Amino acid sequence: MNLAFSLAQNGMGQTWTNPLVGAVIVKDDQVLATGYHQHYGQSHAEVNAIKNLPSIKIAQGATIYVTLEPCNHFGKTPPCTQQLIDIGIKKVVIGQLDPNPLVAGKGVKHLREAGIEVTILNQTGNINQFYNFFYHQQRPFVTLKYAVSLDGKINGPEPKRTLLTGKESKVDSQKLRLQYQAILIGENTLTIDNPLLIVPNQQTDFPAIRIIVVDDANQVNPNLRLFTNSAPIWLLSRQPNYRHWPDFVTVFDQKSWTPTEITRLLTEQGIQSLLIEGGSRTHSRFISSEIVDQITIYLAPLVLGGTALPAVYGTASSQLNFEIKAIKQVGKDLRIDARRES
Repeated sequence: MNLAFSLAQNGMGQTWTNPLVGAVIVKDDQVLATGYHQHYGQSHAEVNAIKNLPSIKIAQGATIYVTLEPCNHFGKTPPCTQQLIDIGIKKVVIGQLDPNPLVAGKGVKHLREAGIEVTILNQTGNINQFYNFFYHQQRPFVTLKYAVSLDGKINGPEPKRTLLTGKESKVDSQKLRLQYQAILIGENTLTIDNPLLIVPNQQTDFPAIRIIVVDDANQVNPNLRLFTNSAPIWLLSRQPNYRHWPDFVTVFDQKSWTPTEITRLLTEQGIQSLLIEGGSRTHSRFISSEIVDQITIYLAPLVLGGTALPAVYGTASSQLNFEIKAIKQVGKDLRIDARRES
């Protein structure tokens, strides 16, 4: 199973809303074939392992280790359970049941009805945390990420970007972005920072959706850096949109975009993870709505003082408790990861 978990990681960045899955076919203590889910919409891990067998016949009586419950429905690909039955697999060892209601125990039921022995280990291998969260909580996993000074400030008092952290933190934060399906900022961050919100040289067919909450999409400057790259953009506008945008830009308009309404939209669209890189008021709105599951801070060894902008400012909120999960040195800075206590 450890090998299967390791194989699953090879699909990172290419499976989009599908989970990472690895599979290993074993017989007489010998590995016959391995596979993993390589790309969204293409063959699942079990099928790829079957394709890698030197001969289908040798799978008769074999055991397959698979990190996630095999599917039993027709989606973009045929059900994996039937293919395992057809080649004569004797035993299936599963890391975890699939929380997706399309599967959710149905795969195990079909296999057992066919006389196949099934063992469930209840192990996740520390993969698919966002996928699992999405189906258990019915919303995306939300992380606030920001750079902050020793006195808790994220920007100087002037309406221009303040650089706090070193190049090592920038590289590390780009790696963090790779883990999320959507990145959100507010209108002030868009106009002041003029960010691109992409990972340079990212090798994936599914770059994160860049989500911007704006008052009026018609007033957004189309010459900003954001629009020089064709990675998908969602503009969440509080006014009806009348402008014609490029194909990679989608405008959703309604009178209000609260954190609850934003996460509801993402849930409806199947987006399982959201990284918020907005300003202090955006942070405050999500915290006051209690829709924050993790905070990742890059702590810079400097003090801004005076009337510099605090990390969370605006709407009052009740106290939220977090548990520090990790602290590591990143160049001259510290990265701190804190997870919301349940």
